Amino acid sequence: MGFLKKDKKRQTAEKNEIGNRELKENLANTAIQMLEEGEDYEQLAYTTCEFGYLFMIDGHGLEALFKITTDKGVFYFAAQRDSLMRLTINEELFQSTTETFLSMHQ
Repeated sequence: MGFLKKDKKRQTAEKNEIGNRELKENLANTAIQMLEEGEDYEQLAYTTCEFGYLFMIDGHGLEALFKITTDKGVFYFAAQRDSLMRLTINEELFQSTTETFLSMHQ
């Protein structure tokens, strides 16, 4: 069944960037700038960032899902291409989206 074979010329190259500290720091710092003092945090001490996934995909760009935990709560973010978006999701959706993405891209 030839229609199921992937054309090697059309395969998209993907690179798992989860070990790219500079990229993760840039994304986390940009996300923290989107948070509002007093509403999303009182102080940033002990703030953490956890990435679900972080990939660079040829012809598409960046794909990332991560969360930032402050003294006021957990906040979720997605990066796609050149955009960073704050999400309204919960931990269960964060985990299931991460698992699904990783199973499809590794």
